[in-house]
Amino acid sequence: MRRRGHTRESEIGKCLSQMWEEEEEEKEKEEEEVQQNSAALDNEDNPSQIQRRGHFGIITMDQDSELETLTTVRATYVAPKSHDVRLKGIRGELMEKHLAQRISEKIRAEQNPPTPKTDFCSTSQRDFSVTGFVPLSLETTQVHDYKTDEAITFWSENQQRVEGVTAVETPTSPFRKSAFFTKPISERLDETKPPPDN
Repeated sequence: MRRRGHTRESEIGKCLSQMWEEEEEEKEKEEEEVQQNSAALDNEDNPSQIQRRGHFGIITMDQDSELETLTTVRATYVAPKSHDVRLKGIRGELMEKHLAQRISEKIRAEQNPPTPKTDFCSTSQRDFSVTGFVPLSLETTQVHDYKTDEAITFWSENQQRVEGVTAVETPTSPFRKSAFFTKPISERLDETKPPPDN
Protein backbone atom coordinates (compact mmCIF):
# COMPACT_ATOMS: atom_id res chain seq x y z
CA MET A 1 0.00 0.00 0.00
CA ARG A 2 2.78 2.29 0.69
CA ARG A 3 4.08 1.77 -2.75
CA ARG A 4 0.73 2.50 -4.22
CA GLY A 5 0.29 5.58 -2.06
CA HIS A 6 3.79 6.61 -2.86
CA THR A 7 3.16 6.21 -6.56
CA ARG A 8 -0.10 8.02 -6.29
CA GLU A 9 1.58 10.88 -4.45
CA SER A 10 4.29 11.00 -7.07
CA GLU A 11 1.67 11.15 -9.82
CA ILE A 12 -0.14 13.96 -7.99
CA GLY A 13 3.21 15.72 -7.55
CA LYS A 14 4.00 15.34 -11.24
CA CYS A 15 0.60 16.74 -12.17
CA LEU A 16 1.05 19.69 -9.82
CA SER A 17 4.55 20.38 -11.12
CA GLN A 18 3.29 20.28 -14.71
CA MET A 19 0.49 22.69 -13.86
CA TRP A 20 2.96 24.92 -12.06
CA GLU A 21 5.29 24.91 -15.10
CA GLU A 22 2.39 25.74 -17.42
CA GLU A 23 1.35 28.63 -15.18
CA GLU A 24 4.91 29.97 -15.15
CA GLU A 25 5.13 29.73 -18.94
CA GLU A 26 1.84 31.62 -19.24
CA LYS A 27 3.13 34.26 -16.79
CA GLU A 28 6.34 34.62 -18.82
CA LYS A 29 4.33 35.02 -22.03
CA GLU A 30 2.13 37.64 -20.38
CA GLU A 31 5.19 39.48 -19.06
CA GLU A 32 6.78 39.45 -22.54
CA GLU A 33 3.58 40.91 -24.04
CA VAL A 34 3.44 43.58 -21.34
CA GLN A 35 7.12 44.42 -21.93
CA GLN A 36 6.53 44.70 -25.67
CA ASN A 37 3.58 47.00 -25.12
CA SER A 38 5.40 49.04 -22.48
CA ALA A 39 8.49 49.26 -24.72
CA ALA A 40 6.33 51.06 -27.23
CA LEU A 41 5.45 53.67 -24.63
CA ASP A 42 8.87 53.87 -22.91
CA ASN A 43 7.39 53.77 -19.41
CA GLU A 44 10.75 52.92 -17.89
CA ASP A 45 12.50 56.16 -18.99
CA ASN A 46 12.46 59.44 -17.14
CA PRO A 47 9.72 61.89 -18.20
CA SER A 48 12.37 64.44 -19.18
CA GLN A 49 14.03 61.95 -21.55
CA ILE A 50 10.65 61.07 -23.05
CA GLN A 51 9.95 64.77 -23.62
CA ARG A 52 13.34 65.22 -25.31
CA ARG A 53 13.25 62.28 -27.71
CA GLY A 54 9.56 61.26 -27.67
CA HIS A 55 8.04 57.78 -27.45
CA PHE A 56 9.55 55.03 -29.59
CA GLY A 57 7.38 52.51 -31.34
CA ILE A 58 4.11 54.43 -31.45
CA ILE A 59 3.99 54.75 -35.24
CA THR A 60 5.95 51.62 -36.06
CA MET A 61 7.57 48.82 -34.09
CA ASP A 62 10.33 48.48 -36.69
CA GLN A 63 12.69 51.34 -35.80
CA ASP A 64 15.06 50.65 -38.70
CA SER A 65 12.40 51.11 -41.39
CA GLU A 66 12.71 54.13 -43.69
CA LEU A 67 9.97 56.64 -44.46
CA GLU A 68 8.23 56.45 -47.81
CA THR A 69 9.15 59.22 -50.21
CA LEU A 70 6.02 58.82 -52.30
CA THR A 71 3.11 60.84 -50.94
CA THR A 72 -0.58 60.30 -51.69
CA VAL A 73 -0.72 63.43 -53.87
CA ARG A 74 2.29 62.38 -55.94
CA ALA A 75 0.89 58.88 -56.33
CA THR A 76 -2.57 60.14 -57.34
CA TYR A 77 -1.72 63.14 -59.52
CA VAL A 78 0.95 61.90 -61.86
CA ALA A 79 2.24 64.25 -64.55
CA PRO A 80 0.85 63.30 -67.94
CA LYS A 81 3.27 61.41 -70.11
CA SER A 82 4.17 63.25 -73.29
CA HIS A 83 3.85 61.51 -76.61
CA ASP A 84 6.89 61.01 -78.76
CA VAL A 85 5.18 62.97 -81.53
CA ARG A 86 5.64 66.76 -81.73
CA LEU A 87 2.40 68.50 -80.74
CA LYS A 88 3.43 72.05 -81.83
CA GLY A 89 5.17 73.21 -84.92
CA ILE A 90 8.69 74.64 -84.78
CA ARG A 91 7.54 78.07 -85.94
CA GLY A 92 4.72 78.24 -83.36
CA GLU A 93 7.10 77.18 -80.59
CA LEU A 94 9.65 79.83 -81.59
CA MET A 95 6.91 82.50 -81.76
CA GLU A 96 5.71 81.52 -78.29
CA LYS A 97 9.25 81.72 -76.84
CA HIS A 98 9.83 85.09 -78.53
CA LEU A 99 6.54 86.52 -77.15
CA ALA A 100 7.29 85.25 -73.65
CA GLN A 101 10.76 86.82 -73.78
CA ARG A 102 9.39 90.20 -74.98
CA ILE A 103 6.69 90.27 -72.31
CA SER A 104 9.14 89.33 -69.52
CA GLU A 105 11.58 92.06 -70.67
CA LYS A 106 8.75 94.62 -70.72
CA ILE A 107 7.61 93.65 -67.21
CA ARG A 108 11.21 93.73 -65.95
CA ALA A 109 11.67 97.22 -67.43
CA GLU A 110 8.47 98.45 -65.72
CA GLN A 111 9.36 96.96 -62.33
CA ASN A 112 13.04 97.99 -62.40
CA PRO A 113 13.26 101.48 -63.96
CA PRO A 114 16.77 102.78 -64.66
CA THR A 115 18.28 104.70 -61.76
CA PRO A 116 18.35 108.47 -62.32
CA LYS A 117 21.70 110.15 -62.76
CA THR A 118 23.01 111.31 -59.38
CA ASP A 119 23.58 115.05 -59.04
CA PHE A 120 26.75 115.52 -57.00
CA CYS A 121 26.28 119.30 -56.69
CA SER A 122 26.36 120.48 -53.08
CA THR A 123 24.15 123.20 -51.60
CA SER A 124 26.98 125.73 -51.56
CA GLN A 125 27.82 125.03 -55.22
CA ARG A 126 24.17 125.27 -56.28
CA ASP A 127 23.08 128.26 -54.16
CA PHE A 128 26.17 130.30 -53.28
CA SER A 129 28.54 129.81 -56.18
CA VAL A 130 26.17 130.86 -58.94
CA THR A 131 27.91 132.54 -61.83
CA GLY A 132 27.05 136.22 -62.17
CA PHE A 133 26.12 136.74 -58.50
CA VAL A 134 27.68 139.83 -56.91
CA PRO A 135 27.24 140.08 -53.09
CA LEU A 136 26.33 143.52 -51.78
CA SER A 137 26.97 144.65 -48.21
CA LEU A 138 24.52 147.30 -46.93
CA GLU A 139 25.82 150.53 -45.51
CA THR A 140 25.14 151.22 -41.83
CA THR A 141 22.63 153.97 -41.04
CA GLN A 142 23.30 154.20 -37.29
CA VAL A 143 26.19 153.48 -35.02
CA HIS A 144 25.53 150.35 -32.90
CA ASP A 145 27.54 148.99 -30.03
CA TYR A 146 27.03 145.23 -29.69
CA LYS A 147 28.24 145.29 -26.08
CA THR A 148 25.62 147.68 -24.67
CA ASP A 149 22.71 147.57 -27.13
CA GLU A 150 19.92 145.09 -26.51
CA ALA A 151 19.53 142.44 -29.16
CA ILE A 152 16.67 142.80 -31.61
CA THR A 153 14.52 139.68 -31.57
CA PHE A 154 11.01 138.67 -32.54
CA TRP A 155 9.79 139.33 -28.99
CA SER A 156 11.43 142.73 -28.70
CA GLU A 157 9.86 143.81 -32.03
CA ASN A 158 6.38 142.52 -31.01
CA GLN A 159 6.37 143.49 -27.32
CA GLN A 160 3.00 145.30 -27.53
CA ARG A 161 1.26 142.14 -28.84
CA VAL A 162 2.65 139.73 -26.22
CA GLU A 163 0.04 138.77 -23.60
CA GLY A 164 0.71 138.08 -19.91
CA VAL A 165 3.77 140.32 -19.61
CA THR A 166 4.22 142.98 -16.94
CA ALA A 167 3.94 146.61 -17.88
CA VAL A 168 6.97 147.90 -19.71
CA GLU A 169 8.75 150.57 -17.68
CA THR A 170 11.31 151.63 -20.25
CA PRO A 171 10.79 151.17 -23.98
CA THR A 172 14.51 150.56 -24.58
CA SER A 173 14.62 147.49 -22.30
CA PRO A 174 11.14 145.91 -22.21
CA PHE A 175 12.19 142.59 -20.66
CA ARG A 176 13.97 143.93 -17.61
CA LYS A 177 13.37 142.39 -14.20
CA SER A 178 10.17 143.83 -12.74
CA ALA A 179 8.47 143.48 -9.35
CA PHE A 180 5.11 145.06 -10.33
CA PHE A 181 3.19 141.85 -9.67
CA THR A 182 4.37 141.49 -6.06
CA LYS A 183 4.65 145.13 -4.98
CA PRO A 184 1.62 146.59 -3.13
CA ILE A 185 -0.29 149.32 -4.97
CA SER A 186 0.31 151.90 -2.20
CA GLU A 187 4.07 151.57 -2.68
CA ARG A 188 3.77 151.65 -6.44
CA LEU A 189 1.83 154.90 -6.50
CA ASP A 190 4.46 156.71 -4.43
CA GLU A 191 7.30 155.39 -6.57
CA THR A 192 9.10 157.65 -8.96
CA LYS A 193 9.99 156.54 -12.46
CA PRO A 194 12.93 154.13 -12.67
CA PRO A 195 16.25 155.54 -13.78
CA PRO A 196 16.95 155.25 -17.53
CA ASP A 197 19.32 152.60 -18.82
CA ASN A 198 22.87 153.64 -19.65
